Amino acid sequence: MGTPTTGTEIVFTGLGGTEVVTSRRNALSTPKPHGVLIRTEAAGVAFAEVQMLHGRYPGQPKAPFVPGYDLVGEIVEVGSEVTSWRVGQRVAAMPVTGAWAEYVEIRDRDLVPVPDEVDAATAVAVVLNGVTAWQLLHRAAKVRSGQTILVHGIGGGVGTLLAPLAAAAGVRVIGTASAHRHDALRDLGVELIDHRTEDVPSRVAELAPGGVDAVFDPLGPESLDASWRLLAPGGTLVAYGSAATLRDTGPWWRPYLRMVGRLARWELLRLFGSTGGRRARMYYVRSNAEFRTDLAMLLRMVASGQLRPLIARRLPLESAARALDLHVSGSQTGRIVLVPGLSAEDTET
Repeated sequence: MGTPTTGTEIVFTGLGGTEVVTSRRNALSTPKPHGVLIRTEAAGVAFAEVQMLHGRYPGQPKAPFVPGYDLVGEIVEVGSEVTSWRVGQRVAAMPVTGAWAEYVEIRDRDLVPVPDEVDAATAVAVVLNGVTAWQLLHRAAKVRSGQTILVHGIGGGVGTLLAPLAAAAGVRVIGTASAHRHDALRDLGVELIDHRTEDVPSRVAELAPGGVDAVFDPLGPESLDASWRLLAPGGTLVAYGSAATLRDTGPWWRPYLRMVGRLARWELLRLFGSTGGRRARMYYVRSNAEFRTDLAMLLRMVASGQLRPLIARRLPLESAARALDLHVSGSQTGRIVLVPGLSAEDTET
């Protein structure tokens, strides 16, 4: 098969609901000198794309643009100065946007090899979400065996990987999730709290009377004060999103500014010795050397069977609008994945 000349891509033509999600054919060009053209085998669906649909993601491009945070695929062409990769290799990358396409060009330095035996959808589940989960635990909070953590929204793509990674490290996990997710999450060894019907601070206090050693909070500024109060002395609060502000009006940066203000105040109090050693920080995943090291390690864990990502749905690339609706509905537990070339008959229900 020769080098492709066109490919299908998904486009956000504006802001709003899934009515602005469409597909189109685009012409492909020869990769830049350090570019690598990849045939996408699987691309992840994340809350970031939901935020971008509403204009609420930090630094997102102006419409029209191709969304898609992460992908796994096969190299079909390399640029003139690429020496470390070859046609036919399977790779993963996190371009932040652009992954929802049949063919994607990525810089050679941003790629990570994917073991041949790992299914593409399974592999893409650990690119954005897996690295985020690992770095929250081991780089941001530096949890240790025997400690207890609280994970808000543990039924999502990050939470369903954070739980087994924490368990493997000897860490006790308390997680919040809607009741309909609990059956799917029990096998992960999580002590579950239904955040819709239970008082979360009271339940956490019952389960961990001395407080928890880390709280991972993707909800936004309104949640942080309560999360801070649940920390044990020496504990760490990590804020890594603002999911609860999706429907807010006003500039996208406003909730993040409020979050930074809270975190800065707690850090100042910590420096004056007024927090009992508790600390708070903000985290976001970056495609850098640490990311590539951590992703390569996670892919080895998947290949060996040590880590089994939970895949909620596999849908055709052209079903991106449906995938976003499913994500927003909260009905899915685990990662939703888009698979170019998948037929409707093969779609998992």
